[in-house]
Amino acid sequence: MPAAEDVKENGIDLGDMNSRLLRKVEELTLYLIEQGKKNEEQFRQIEELRNEVKALKEAGGN
Repeated sequence: MPAAEDVKENGIDLGDMNSRLLRKVEELTLYLIEQGKKNEEQFRQIEELRNEVKALKEAGGN
């Protein structure tokens, strides 16, 4: 991204700026999708661990 002083002195190339912004939006979208997948996997692992703890408590209580 151009510095504010550059924009003030030389103006801005809107086509280039739109291209850069679109690229950044795409990068962030892919990042969010990946984070969502990791989040789902962590929730699945937590549920498995809860079930294991519950089973261990039940086995130890008998």
